[in-house]
Amino acid sequence: MPESGQKTTQGHITETAATSGATAPAVTAARRTGLLVTLVLGGLTALPPLSMDMYLPALPEVTGALHAPAATVQLTLTACLTGMALGQLVVGPMSDKWGRRRPLLIGMIVYVLATAVCALAPTAELLIGFRLLQGLAGAAGIVIARAVVRDLYDGVEMARFFSTLMLISGVAPIVAPLIGGQILRLTDWRGVFHVLTVIGILLTLVVHRFLHETLPPERRHEGGVGQALRTMKGLLADRVFAGYTLTGGLAFAALFAYISASPYVIQEIYGASPQTFSLLFGVNSVGLVVVGQINGKLLVGRVSLDKALGWGLGVIVLAGLALTLMTTGVFGETGLVPVAAGLFVLMSAMGLTLPNTNAQALMRTPHAAGSASALLGTTSFLIGAVASPLVGIAGEHTAVPMAVVQVSCAVLATVCFLALCRPWQRTRGAAGTKGAAA
Repeated sequence: MPESGQKTTQGHITETAATSGATAPAVTAARRTGLLVTLVLGGLTALPPLSMDMYLPALPEVTGALHAPAATVQLTLTACLTGMALGQLVVGPMSDKWGRRRPLLIGMIVYVLATAVCALAPTAELLIGFRLLQGLAGAAGIVIARAVVRDLYDGVEMARFFSTLMLISGVAPIVAPLIGGQILRLTDWRGVFHVLTVIGILLTLVVHRFLHETLPPERRHEGGVGQALRTMKGLLADRVFAGYTLTGGLAFAALFAYISASPYVIQEIYGASPQTFSLLFGVNSVGLVVVGQINGKLLVGRVSLDKALGWGLGVIVLAGLALTLMTTGVFGETGLVPVAAGLFVLMSAMGLTLPNTNAQALMRTPHAAGSASALLGTTSFLIGAVASPLVGIAGEHTAVPMAVVQVSCAVLATVCFLALCRPWQRTRGAAGTKGAAA
């Protein structure tokens, strides 16, 4: 299968070059930029966790500085997440019609402007509003990065590439809270948004310089909003695509329940400093990245994607159940270490779940990668946005809602995987994929 993925990439480059009248040396140069394109796409997929996670250590400070309750401040996370969900729904079809570069650059410019205003927000309400706009614009990077991967790769090779992207983008949640914690040593929470503004400017310049168009004109879709809606309706009518989309979205919601609640759980309930929280968050992100690389380098091609996905879901369910028992006091008074260990296991298992749901869903939609990527992202972020406020429903001094939301989302994800994807019905096809990859 690697050979097949390589042929897909080379064929695409050749087709693009032929369309633009490029010469053979230009094709060779395009192939040599493969690593650079990987880094650029990794940067685009890293922008959302940077926007979310660098800000996390500052949440308790924002609560005091803007004189707003914790539940209101948590809405700044929900607003950003909702924006990322809705933005993908718009940008995905746009990229199928106009190509990848133009919508991406427009989105990046708006992201920079919205982030700069967030740094100046005098009230929680204004911060929520511009976090929504920041998410809407930042969605361009997520959805178009996935669509570019679909333009270039297929099958097992695409799953491997998604795992590579997870390695690159996975650095963001490792370093982002650490950077955020150090920024808080030097300045207040507004400094976090100043740094994000600079990162957005630099990434916009890199995209403009190095990311070339991957969707030639003859492969673009004509039509407006109506055509985009019809395309998405057709995608959702595919039971298996819908199953992988819901499975990935619910797994992501369990992940976001952790992201939204952990600053309060670790700092307020267990009394850790912002720097200790940042360190623990980084360790959990390392687990996700390492397991993602095990998935991409060792499992994919040897084990079917559905089997690896099933393993990941099973571990997430067990970890969520253990966290629920610990936080409800079934095991007596529980300290930070056991809870942190449970969160580490849950986060690590995401490395088996998220890349494989993306790959399996996108493999079914070569004709509409942008729209399919938009549906994947929109579903994940919308379900995450619904789950986020639930973790604070009982206040900031209990971890029970976080654990309950996590295990509930994990169980629902498993039900969707089994009921809609029905992996046992495609065992023969999976075996064929495995054999081709070997």
